[in-house]
Amino acid sequence: MDYVRPIEAVVPGVQGRVLGVLARTDAEQTMRTVAGLAGVSVQQASVVLAHLVELGVVTRRDVGSAALVQLARDNEAARVIVALAGLASSLLPRLRAEARRVKPAPASLMVFGSFVRGEAGTDSDLDVLAVRPTGTAADDDRWTDTLGRWQDKARRMVGNPINLLELSSEELDHQRASRGSVWQAIATEGVVLVGARIIVQGRGLALVDGGSLTQAVS
Repeated sequence: MDYVRPIEAVVPGVQGRVLGVLARTDAEQTMRTVAGLAGVSVQQASVVLAHLVELGVVTRRDVGSAALVQLARDNEAARVIVALAGLASSLLPRLRAEARRVKPAPASLMVFGSFVRGEAGTDSDLDVLAVRPTGTAADDDRWTDTLGRWQDKARRMVGNPINLLELSSEELDHQRASRGSVWQAIATEGVVLVGARIIVQGRGLALVDGGSLTQAVS
C-alpha cells in the first residue's frame, strides 16, 4: 500500500489524483490549481470534477469567471475518501489493539521507520521492534505463536511486509544509540504499541514505562 498517496493508489488515474488533491485541503481551489497539483491537464480535471459535482462528492461555486471546487466533507462518500487519506493514522489503534494479544506481554513493541514518518510507499516495510520480557526465551512457544499471529494480522492490515526486529530485554542492554543508528531512530521516532518506550540515555538506551525508568543502559 502507498501511505503517502493512498487515494491515488486505490483510485487510479485522473480521478484518484484529483480526489487526492481535494482530500488534502479544506480550502476551495480553482480547477486550474487542482489540475496543476494533480499533474493533469485542465481539461482532464474539468471532466472529472464535473462528474464528482454531479455525484455530490464535490461542490462547485462560480465566482466571476472562476469555478471554485471543494470536497463536500459532509457527503458520506467524501467522508470515506477523507478517511482513506488518513489511512496511516487509523491503522495504529488497530495494530495496538491486536498487540495486546501477544503473550507474555512484550517489554516493548514499537513501530518506527518510514511508516511513522509518513513516507511509506508501496515498496516500504512496516518496521517493528519487539522486545521480549525478562526471562522469556526466543523459542518460548506462547511468545512465538502469539507474536507470529500478530505479525500475520499486521501484514494483512497494512498490506505491506513486516520487518520485525526481535530481541530480549537483556540483549537490549548491549545496544548503543550511536548517531544515525537504528536505535537512535527507534528512540527518536518510534511509536509504542504496547509496553515501554525506548529512549536514549547517555551512550545507551533506557526503557521508560508510564513515566518511570524501568531499565537503564549505561
